[in-house]
Amino acid sequence: MSDVVFSKKLPRRIERLDALAYNLWWSWHPEARELFRMLSHELWRASGHNPVKLLRQITSDRLQTVARMPSFLGLYEKVMADFDADVSACGTWTAISPGESPAGPVAYFSPEFALHTSLPIYAGGLGVLAGDFCKEAVGFHLPLVGVGFMFSQGYFHQQIRADGWQEEVYPGIDLKDTVATPVLSCNGDRVIAQLQLEGRLLSIAVWQVRVGCGTIYLLDTNLEQNGVEDREFSARLYIANPEMRIKQEIILGIGGVLVLRALGIEPALWHVNDPHGAFMMLELAREMVARGMPFAKAVQEVRRRTVFTTHTPVLAGQDIFPGYLVEKYLGGLRDSLGLSRKDFLNLGSYDSSGSDCFGMAALSLRLAGKTNAVSQLHCQIARKMWHGLYPQLKEEEVPISHVTNGIHVSTWVAPELAALYEKYIGKDWVEKQDDAQIWQRIWKVPERELWAIHQALKRKMIAAIEDRLRRVWAARQLTAGQVVAMGALLDPEALTIGFCRRFTEYKRPGLIFQDVARLEKILLDRLHPVQIVFAGKSHPADGQGKQLLHDIYARALDPRFLGRIAFVEDYDIHIAHYLVQGVDVWLNNPRRLQEACGTSGMKAALNGVLHLSVLDGWWYEGYNDKNGWAISGGLSMADPKAQDNADAETVHRLLEEEIVPLYYDRNTADVPESWVRMMKESVSSLVPRFCARRMLKDYNRMYVTPALRAINSSPVSSKKPPRASIII
Repeated sequence: MSDVVFSKKLPRRIERLDALAYNLWWSWHPEARELFRMLSHELWRASGHNPVKLLRQITSDRLQTVARMPSFLGLYEKVMADFDADVSACGTWTAISPGESPAGPVAYFSPEFALHTSLPIYAGGLGVLAGDFCKEAVGFHLPLVGVGFMFSQGYFHQQIRADGWQEEVYPGIDLKDTVATPVLSCNGDRVIAQLQLEGRLLSIAVWQVRVGCGTIYLLDTNLEQNGVEDREFSARLYIANPEMRIKQEIILGIGGVLVLRALGIEPALWHVNDPHGAFMMLELAREMVARGMPFAKAVQEVRRRTVFTTHTPVLAGQDIFPGYLVEKYLGGLRDSLGLSRKDFLNLGSYDSSGSDCFGMAALSLRLAGKTNAVSQLHCQIARKMWHGLYPQLKEEEVPISHVTNGIHVSTWVAPELAALYEKYIGKDWVEKQDDAQIWQRIWKVPERELWAIHQALKRKMIAAIEDRLRRVWAARQLTAGQVVAMGALLDPEALTIGFCRRFTEYKRPGLIFQDVARLEKILLDRLHPVQIVFAGKSHPADGQGKQLLHDIYARALDPRFLGRIAFVEDYDIHIAHYLVQGVDVWLNNPRRLQEACGTSGMKAALNGVLHLSVLDGWWYEGYNDKNGWAISGGLSMADPKAQDNADAETVHRLLEEEIVPLYYDRNTADVPESWVRMMKESVSSLVPRFCARRMLKDYNRMYVTPALRAINSSPVSSKKPPRASIII
């Protein structure tokens, strides 16, 4: 849905630029991004690569000028032809499931979606996965609608004070500058669904975000007709207060179903990405009970058409609500289902013992027909963790399988490397990204050519860090120490390690500082210098994580390290692109068995960055002894301190004996040939296995097609549920 302002000022010859700007298809198509950059390089940079904002700011004179430029018009015609071809080829089930003909799409419920930095409704890895999943679904012809929240304040912007403590700033989102547009009725008024909450009607408006031929619907309670507190439900991600949190999850799960019903969308498959949207399954059961089906039968039918992805490998990370809150806000739903309080709470209990608490993951496991972990190792952990729900089964029989995460390669690959891959691997490398055979062609790339691109990407990364630092300095008048700590002295010639992720205890951001004197010697070697770039946020309620962040920042301020340690403020997916493309080594050292998968290392590997990681999550599957380094070889100790010491020793030893010497072993052309060969091994062995195309193929084979067959064989009446109430 285009903005009328655009329609008035865009010259007729290029009038469809607004349709392109309002579809995130452009975000992973380089020629589309180049088209907007040609409009105004300055505005493109100033807008944060946001074409909606650019088109609002550009002058009519400039638009008239480019509308007469042959070079611009030639690219415009090509981009729009490609755009139309992709969007018109809207996903059909027959494209991936021959012989299957269900009625609707996959409904993908997720609390966050990381689609582009201009729409900051994400906190971290879960949102990035959801965004990559949706983008790849478009390219894979899997019809999908996303359901999430339009968080009016987004996730917080991080500011590091002079004393090293994180501050959270919530500037809010100017929706006029985003790709999101309100969902309107045929007469132009907003569509609003209503949800019963505590005996009152809560109004929910809907925004839509176009992603190729797919759509993500974002729920919004920030409406005048709602009370002050009710308007806050869609303000921020992951509110710590349990009462606000349960209401958010009711809105996402139950409200999300009502919104899809109001829009006339009948999904063939319902997917809960992490348990925050699990109340969706209870609402589906309620619809069936309302049509006269017994609850037990309704549960069977819900299981036929639902998939649950679990992401958290520890019980402490699960959402668990006290029984009184569940009764307070879901008592009416419980009555509609015909369940006693005890039976209802047992749906979310860990052992059916009658405990007065309600776990969202336990609810999801009981009601979803298929459950998947996000890596092979995580599947083993999840089966062990949830064995208590299935006491009659052996641990290895617990009905949890896995689809290892993957990344959307077109989003995360550096343009310079994409051109290299096209040159040597093939013009159709994106379409064949999961074909391991084609990636063997990477060995044809001359070492000098690949190394030159990598060095250019490192310089580009440092320039991006300096540009961000310049803006922060201008806004807040940083001290000299802060300027150094935030990366002013980074050296493009030094071996650069990246540690970029959420700051929390189990990720052990300070592990490399276990032996400071030893690390200092490594970093400050005059002939073979090493530098470390840190970036990441700590959750506002995570005091321990904030302390860890403060400690790292203090290291960056320490003059002993001569600027070899930097902390990049306000980590987001914009700066993440530069970091995963520009560092030399990607460091990942969580406590083993506490990282379900992780995907940042996959993005780095796609760009030739070598991985140094604990054998956890995806690296347990990806490491082959030639494509990176493993920390402690998968050793697990009962004593955390002993584990930290052993892992730190391994990191320091690998740096001293293998990583640094390999990096600085150069030929006469100053190319580290052995290092570059390891880069090639990393790319060829990891990209086809950990790309989103492989993930979607696994997902379709294991969950979509079997679910469709189960649905088609169901004897349940095909009568559709009633449409939810809509206020126009």
